[in-house]
Amino acid sequence: MPDTEFATEDAGPDEPTLFTLPLHALPDRLDKVLAKLLPQHSRSRLQAWIADGCVQVDGVVGKIRTPVGPGARIQVWPQQAPEDLAFVPEPVDFGVVAESPDWIVVDKPAGLVTHPGAGNWHGTLLNGLLHRYPELLHVARAGIVHRLDKDTSGLLVVARTELAQTALVRQLQARTVKREYCALVHGALSGQGTIEAPIGRDARVPVRMSADRPLAPKPAITHYAVQRIGYCGEQPISEVVCHLETGRTHQIRVHMALLKHPLLGDSVYGGRALAGATRQMLHARALSFQEPGTGQWQSFSAALPEDFCAVQAQLGWGGKG
Repeated sequence: MPDTEFATEDAGPDEPTLFTLPLHALPDRLDKVLAKLLPQHSRSRLQAWIADGCVQVDGVVGKIRTPVGPGARIQVWPQQAPEDLAFVPEPVDFGVVAESPDWIVVDKPAGLVTHPGAGNWHGTLLNGLLHRYPELLHVARAGIVHRLDKDTSGLLVVARTELAQTALVRQLQARTVKREYCALVHGALSGQGTIEAPIGRDARVPVRMSADRPLAPKPAITHYAVQRIGYCGEQPISEVVCHLETGRTHQIRVHMALLKHPLLGDSVYGGRALAGATRQMLHARALSFQEPGTGQWQSFSAALPEDFCAVQAQLGWGGKG
C-alpha cells in the first residue's frame, strides 16, 4: 500500500476533518504530509492553516516542521481563503454613466480598487457592484471585463450577463474596444507617436511591470498625442492623450516611463508629486464598444475629476505639442 493512503472521517461543517496515517507511512514534516492529504490546496495555504493553529497532530497544535509518523491522527479545520470571502455585496461609492440590460458603464473614482486582491479583499468596485446590482452574483467576476489601476480614474464597462461578458471580452481580445486616456507627464514631449514595447512583470521588482526587463512579456501598443505643454516652476509638464490598442497592466504608466516621461505623481515609475498631484495623473475619459448582440457602437465620456483639474490649474500652459 502506498504511503499516501490514509483513513479519513467525515465531519460536520464546524468540525475538523480527521486523517489517520497508515502504519507503514514514511515520516515527514507536517506541511508536506498535508500537501499529500489535501492536494487541492496550495502549500502556502496549508502552511497558513498550520500557523493559525487550525491543524492538530495527536491532539496537539502542530507546527509547519512538526514531524509526523506512522499512525498519526491529524485533525484539520479548513479555513476559507480571503478570496473566497471577498465576493460579498458592500456599499461602495462610484458613478454610473449609463446602463442597459447587458452592460453598465462605470466612472471609477481614483483610490478605488477594481477587483479584490492581496491587501484589498473588501471595499472594491466589485463589492459595490454586487451591492447595487445583485444579479451580478451570477456572472463571473461580477461582470468585470477589464480593470483600471487603483489610482487611475475613469471609465470601464461591466457586463450584466454571461453572454454580454463573453462578447465584450472577445472585443477586447480583438482590440476593437476603443479606450482614450488623458495623462499629465513629466517633460516637454512633442508631437505624436506609437509605443510598441512588450510588457511583463519586472524581473527585479515584483510590484512593478516593465518593458525593458520583463518576465513573460506580452505585446503592448500605446498611441499618444501631445495636447499642450505647461510648467510647474521651471519643470515642463505635457498633457497627453493616449489610446490603448492593447490593455496590459500599468501599460500607459510603463510606456510613458520608457520614453523618459513618467506620469506626474506616479512614484512607482519615476514620477514626482508636483503641482499638488497626490496620485498618478491618468484618467480614462472615453470608451467605445459594440453592443453585444446588435453590433451597434456605444460611446461614452467622463469629465476630468476635481483633483485632476486642480493640478491642471496649477500649471502655466505655454503651447501646443
